[in-house]
Amino acid sequence: MEIHLLKEVILILALSTGVVLVCQKLRIPSIIGFLITGALAGPHGFGLVQAVHEVEMMAEIGIIFLLFTIGIEFSFEHLLQIKRSVLLGGATQVCLTILLAASGLYALGQSASVSIFAGCMLALSSTAIVLKLMQQRQEMDSPHGKNVLGILIFQDIVIVPMMLLTPLIAGQADNVAMELLILGLKSVGVGLAVVFASKWLMPKLLFQVARTRNSELFLLSIIATCLVVAWLTSVIGLSLSLGAFLAGLIISESEYSHQAMSNILPFRDIFISFFFVSVGMLLNGSFFLAHWPLILAVTAGVVLLKLLTACAAAAVMGYPLRTVLLTGLALCQVGEFAFVLSKTGMAYNLLQEDHYQLFLAVSILTMALTPLFIAIAPRTSQIVTQLPVAQRLRGTRNLVPETESPDSPEGQLSNHLIIIGFGLNGENLARAARNTRIPYVVVETNAETVRTKKAQGEPIHYGDATQPVILEHLAIQRARVAVVAISDARATELITQVIRKLNPKIHLIVRTRFVKEMPLLYQFGADIVIPEEFETSIEIFTRVLQKYLVPQAEINDFIAEVRAGGYDMFRSPSGQRAQVRDLPIADLEISTLRIAPASELVGVSLIDSNLRQRFGTTLLAIRRGDELISNPDIQTRFRAEDVLVLLGRPERISALSPLCQDCGDSASSSEHRTDPATDSA
Repeated sequence: MEIHLLKEVILILALSTGVVLVCQKLRIPSIIGFLITGALAGPHGFGLVQAVHEVEMMAEIGIIFLLFTIGIEFSFEHLLQIKRSVLLGGATQVCLTILLAASGLYALGQSASVSIFAGCMLALSSTAIVLKLMQQRQEMDSPHGKNVLGILIFQDIVIVPMMLLTPLIAGQADNVAMELLILGLKSVGVGLAVVFASKWLMPKLLFQVARTRNSELFLLSIIATCLVVAWLTSVIGLSLSLGAFLAGLIISESEYSHQAMSNILPFRDIFISFFFVSVGMLLNGSFFLAHWPLILAVTAGVVLLKLLTACAAAAVMGYPLRTVLLTGLALCQVGEFAFVLSKTGMAYNLLQEDHYQLFLAVSILTMALTPLFIAIAPRTSQIVTQLPVAQRLRGTRNLVPETESPDSPEGQLSNHLIIIGFGLNGENLARAARNTRIPYVVVETNAETVRTKKAQGEPIHYGDATQPVILEHLAIQRARVAVVAISDARATELITQVIRKLNPKIHLIVRTRFVKEMPLLYQFGADIVIPEEFETSIEIFTRVLQKYLVPQAEINDFIAEVRAGGYDMFRSPSGQRAQVRDLPIADLEISTLRIAPASELVGVSLIDSNLRQRFGTTLLAIRRGDELISNPDIQTRFRAEDVLVLLGRPERISALSPLCQDCGDSASSSEHRTDPATDSA
């Protein structure tokens, strides 16, 4: 018997594979490829897929899994780290977008309910596209990357109350006050249930499942949890999507969340692709061709609106103009959750068919333009910040008045160190400079960090170091050393150029993440470029060589040669510069043994024990209680509970082990196998 849906699924998968492959070649996000697939295969395209309703049902499962994974990823600890971006930045962006969009649409003659609902849809940006692009560009740790992430997290969370409030916006509640009260009571009840399940129920249940070590059972329990919680919330009148989010939140608080996420990702990705295909099926190509001037005009208006509101959100948090623009250009598209919300709006007659087609076309265009906006953002922000109007608007906002600190940069600092960026590296460097009494000053773009650290007495100032006026305020012309320790690769390049132009004689040290970025930074004027990528490798092999008892002086020579050669040894398999690896390294280790009370060594002197001749081991030290006897005399006599620190081959030390034990006892001898009390020897 022919399964009709199977043929439809095969067509979708085959067509989407080809379309997405072409999109990848053109560097277009996969989501756009799925939307195009739907437009081609749907009833408004070539009509290849007739089972549109069945595809939409599969798309609903994709939304359930998407919100489930967002719930799993939603960590309260992570939220606290970027809470200001989430709460202040996200709330500002969403509320301002809704306000401006609703006001504009209402002025154009739309009803209040339609205007507010449209504002809610336009407030959402694409988490999937933006985060993927920023990860590819290694910008997630930059100031604008963290800011964008915080705003997107808020948007992902606010979709849930937006969906719950849609019936109230549509005016389909007989008694709004009563409906709000019932909604509040339901929310409180669901919240208490989530706390109970996340703290007590699910950890115990998942522990019982995990102890079976049955991967199929674990997967079934995760999927069942997602679907059961989603179904229960729908039973009490809430949405399936909310239930899926809460199910993920329940699992996120357990130690099994990472495994659950890895198991559910393949299901999420395949079903969410059907969601975007189903959205594409709804796009009417003839409508686009008939109204393309209107679509382009509305698209431009939406992009401008979201650019302004996202920039305002970043500005409210005190970021400099460059970070503000980078944030705005990353968030000026309509996101995938707007499609989810639009279907809810269709169900409550908040969107007419023509308006829905206009919304789909505009949303898809803004998403397709996102890679271009993010790509041109660094250059655009650089151009804008150099404009005279930007300089006047900024004024002295980025500068700290000289009267605010006795060590005013322009007044007293000379021969000092300038630290750009106050992350982990910058803070450690400042601590070292303070301890060695080196005069230094810090510049940072995070206003909250500046306020907190300045209150603690740190000579830190707010400003964007890509701007010459900021560096001049920090007396860059009289500085001796400057260290660039930020995570934004493009900003690092700009700062390097500006510093070298302002002070050709300064010693400029630049931190970067990858070795491939080194040549350009040297070209821009850096004296030393330190890549984290290979410094980690150096630290690892240093510890390895120390374990093999390679002399520290030779290790230091090796490290110096590796760095002097620009890490060529790591980058080229034929690199033969360093010679430490050619040293004959003996298979020796330092181990400890404890002398048992009944051991035959008790009372015997070192010379009489004849350890070196009998076992080929050398006694380095004896730990006796709290006393450490180094280089013990040959007449030193062993006592019960002495800990012997021995150098020798592992097998020879193992042969000595029985001599230290009670009769027949076979305790371990290696430093990794000894009594915990001896581990610090």
